[in-house]
Amino acid sequence: MRKKIAAIAVAALTVVSMLSGCGSSGQSGAQSGGTLTVGTDATFQPFEYQENGKYKGFDIDLMQAMAKKAGYEKVEWVNTAFKGLIPGLLSKKFDVAASAIYITPERQQQIDFTNTYYPGGLAIMVPAGNTTVKDRSDLAGKTVAVQTGTKSVEWLKQNEPQAKIVEVESNSEMFLQVASGKSDVAVTGKPAAKAYAKTNPKVKVIDKTLTTEEYGFGVRKEDSQLKEKLNKALKDVKADGEYDKIMAKYF
Repeated sequence: MRKKIAAIAVAALTVVSMLSGCGSSGQSGAQSGGTLTVGTDATFQPFEYQENGKYKGFDIDLMQAMAKKAGYEKVEWVNTAFKGLIPGLLSKKFDVAASAIYITPERQQQIDFTNTYYPGGLAIMVPAGNTTVKDRSDLAGKTVAVQTGTKSVEWLKQNEPQAKIVEVESNSEMFLQVASGKSDVAVTGKPAAKAYAKTNPKVKVIDKTLTTEEYGFGVRKEDSQLKEKLNKALKDVKADGEYDKIMAKYF
């Protein structure tokens, strides 16, 4: 009888051990010394984009530097549409979401964020010859291109409900909507809008921003150790001057 009880106890402990291992699988890909998998929507210059098959941009270089500081051997990028970044993070397709993501209360209900790494804000992009749209009060009745899943969508619905929202899948589509005249304006992050306008004379950006925002890297709520490591790494790259070098490269 005692042997049976002992056998049952050992079996129970084995099951608990196996379950414990399964429960920590979300952290396994994020262990220092290995590979850090990072989801990004590489269509948003100067933060993340692809050139000749290689990932480039402010977020890309900064995350690479932070991963190195945190002890990772390499970063593996997973190109994902912006609207799929949080679902992909929650389903453990990658360990971190790095894609010029604004820290918002709504997103914080689903995921955690690192400390902010760059200030931003929504802005209005218009055709270069525009004379009718000067600020948010002129958006009523206008067709406004926005990327699906971004804060721009909700901001317009809540603050300018009379605007005619045109949702597109990528930033490049959104910018082309304005450059081609298919949409009257676009509402998007100012840094990226300015970067696009700098190389495309068909559009310009209204100087006054619509909102003040902060960018952060997204992690799962249960991955508190990873969040701490990334926060320390961010602090370290700022302290040794590497952050400033990356800033100067892209802005």
